Amino acid sequence: MAQEKKQWGAIIVMIALFAMIAFVTNLCSPMGVIVKNQFGTTNFMAMIGNYGNFGAYLLMGFPSGMMIQKWGYKRTALIGLLVGITGIIVQWLSGWGGMAVYLCGALISGACMCILNTVVNPMLNILGGGGNKGNQLIQTGGVFNSTAAVAVYIIMGALIGDAAKAKISDATPALMIALAIFVIAFIVIFFTKIDEPQQPVEKKDGKKDPYSAFSFRHFNLGILAIGLYGGVEMGIPGYILQYLTAATDAATPGLAMDAGYVGTLGSIYFLFMLIGRFVGASVGGKVSTKAMMTFVSSMAIILLLLGIYLPTTTTVSVPGIDYTNMAILWGDVPVGIFCFLLVGLCASVMWGGIFNLATEGLGKYTAIASGAFMTMVVGFAIMVGVQGYVADLTGSYLTSYWVPLLCAAYILYYALIGSKNVNTDIPVD
Repeated sequence: MAQEKKQWGAIIVMIALFAMIAFVTNLCSPMGVIVKNQFGTTNFMAMIGNYGNFGAYLLMGFPSGMMIQKWGYKRTALIGLLVGITGIIVQWLSGWGGMAVYLCGALISGACMCILNTVVNPMLNILGGGGNKGNQLIQTGGVFNSTAAVAVYIIMGALIGDAAKAKISDATPALMIALAIFVIAFIVIFFTKIDEPQQPVEKKDGKKDPYSAFSFRHFNLGILAIGLYGGVEMGIPGYILQYLTAATDAATPGLAMDAGYVGTLGSIYFLFMLIGRFVGASVGGKVSTKAMMTFVSSMAIILLLLGIYLPTTTTVSVPGIDYTNMAILWGDVPVGIFCFLLVGLCASVMWGGIFNLATEGLGKYTAIASGAFMTMVVGFAIMVGVQGYVADLTGSYLTSYWVPLLCAAYILYYALIGSKNVNTDIPVD
């Protein structure tokens, strides 16, 4: 019974960290509207916060895995939280220090997110027992992750108001909320006893292990899949915000809609992710990860094609919230944009599904594999940047959505073919 209590204590803490990761990570996309206005940047440069945040994964992925091996999950999480506190303060100071300071803050915050992600994902998978049950527990954490993401878009939509006048100082309340969450989490985790899985002891017989996580084909293809997944999760809502708020006569024209209302559309994308993860957590123990991933990636491709090709003159009413008067608002958006929002239902289970498939059967290589997995989250920055570049090059936000569509196509390939473990002869005990 004592062991069971310890397990549930660890699960609750890991799920709380999952939510925190989403809150801080998803500040970057709505902050892009502020950066574009305050610093007068292009679409590509407006997403610099995403580049810094996700670019940090390239630097911290492997070190995070080694930190877990040396210090364990709890101490590594505490270090990550201290880094996160620093990153939030630096981002807040960028309102006075300029774009370079903002990028520095995003890099520091990204290092924190990488460390926490490296802790959370393998812990939830291990605590769930791997396989379908491990995936189910990761999807449960994803429910709270999406809840926090929804909250960020709602808060930032209310704070930005008029996109043409938005300043970093407008985001101060959201940054202070993130700071408070980090501080509280540090205190809670410091005093929480976590029953951690034992790390493998390195043999001192002078023999070098001929294998590593990279000896597994399905793992190598999986870390590529998670890099491309960034184009689905972050590119879609980020550029919806840009498209709907941009002026009709801008270099990359948009629909000049109210930023406060449009901010709630970003929250709807993550609300759909929340719903999808809730469903994924409910059925994850019964439906194979491969079948789940095949279905959602196929649906994502269909919805993205509809979003690109449906006429913008055909609209649908979508609800928003006036947080000043606490009233429901209704706005008309192109039906294709609503299709983009629905991709959130599909993207919801992709992160956990890819991680589960990529690390299945790795045994003693899981900790380092998790670090390598997080390194590839730099793909989030790359794919968001590629989409912004395509938007600038073509002068069309809708054309840029071919980038996440191609990403979804690769994820479908990975689910159907690439995820099979063809290296079962490698010893993992």
